[in-house]
Amino acid sequence: MKSLRTCLSVLTLVFGLATFASAEVDTTPLAIKPVRVFSEIMVDRPIVVTYANDGTNRLFVASQKGKIHVFENDPNVEEDDIFLDLTSKVVYDDKKNEEGLLGFAIHPKFKENGEIYIYYTTTDAPHTSVISRFKVSADDPNKIDPASEAEIWRLPQPYWNHNGGTIAFGPDGYLYIGLGDGGKGGDPHENGQNLDTWLGSILRINVDKPGRDQEYSIPQDNPFLEVKSAKREIYAYGLRNVWRLAFDRKTGVCWAGDVGQDLWEEINIITKGGNYGWNKREAMHQFNNSGVDANDKMIDPIWEYHHDIGKSITGGTVYRGTKLPELEGAYIYGDYVTGKIWALWYDFDKKEVIANRELQSENLPIMSFGEDAEGELYFTTPFGAIYGFAKAE
Repeated sequence: MKSLRTCLSVLTLVFGLATFASAEVDTTPLAIKPVRVFSEIMVDRPIVVTYANDGTNRLFVASQKGKIHVFENDPNVEEDDIFLDLTSKVVYDDKKNEEGLLGFAIHPKFKENGEIYIYYTTTDAPHTSVISRFKVSADDPNKIDPASEAEIWRLPQPYWNHNGGTIAFGPDGYLYIGLGDGGKGGDPHENGQNLDTWLGSILRINVDKPGRDQEYSIPQDNPFLEVKSAKREIYAYGLRNVWRLAFDRKTGVCWAGDVGQDLWEEINIITKGGNYGWNKREAMHQFNNSGVDANDKMIDPIWEYHHDIGKSITGGTVYRGTKLPELEGAYIYGDYVTGKIWALWYDFDKKEVIANRELQSENLPIMSFGEDAEGELYFTTPFGAIYGFAKAE
């Protein structure tokens, strides 16, 4: 296959991608490979890997089917515990596999308050997403009390797909929620450009301060508070199906992989009030004769790739660990269909990508990325194993 640099040169001529052509993008492959870790641990469709900032050196892995596993972050660990079992409340169907337990975030002050937050498709209503808060058991730090559930937010979805589902606490302490456009194909309800719906957006809420008639409040600097009929929770919009978003633990920058429709996958830096173009644009390209023009104030992705290269982006996070200094500051992401993995470096001063280097891969469908307390990176596949990274020999 042609090198990515060659592909970019062709795309520049055909599509006018001046943003990417302005820099020499380093596409030299990296001698870093995936390695199976925690070989005794298997999780059914592991969709979130995360940690609690409580000094316990535990890893938490959530299954899309509704269980959350917890175990010691030790390569020789042999057993895990079930931190929370929500399988009776979570909808999951292999034929409609964009529902289920899709998001899991541990409160930054977990050590003090014992709170976790779950985004899941509930069994109590069709195609309905819920975010709930749970608290750790008073008797067992490796168990969540299922009776502690307090529903924070609820959203009926028009279809089973494009539910997004990442939830993550930002450096400001607020909870961010990545949503898809509601599903089907092409955004038939035009949710992406509609501020009157939560769909097709990233939301930002304060779960530590209840509102007058709800379990959360709206941060006073959210960008659309004064826009008539706009949902006040919206932080950014114009997104098709964010899979997934993460904050750089060093800089606080919010990164998001947005899954494409016909031809293009994209990576975005999420900023307050930003419009990322969907469904008028797919990545940097007009979508479906939408008539988008220079007067439309839309934010370009920092990177895109064509479906000749991969067909479903899995957004990752910026590497801040110590075991692989070659990856310092790189945004690690992959493609679900091809199993390819890349390390991307972005120059924020020049506003351009300076390197997009492919890692070795095992052609596994990459479901999600996550990190531990030390910043070491992991990824998961639907088959149950967890992978880390190591230098290739």
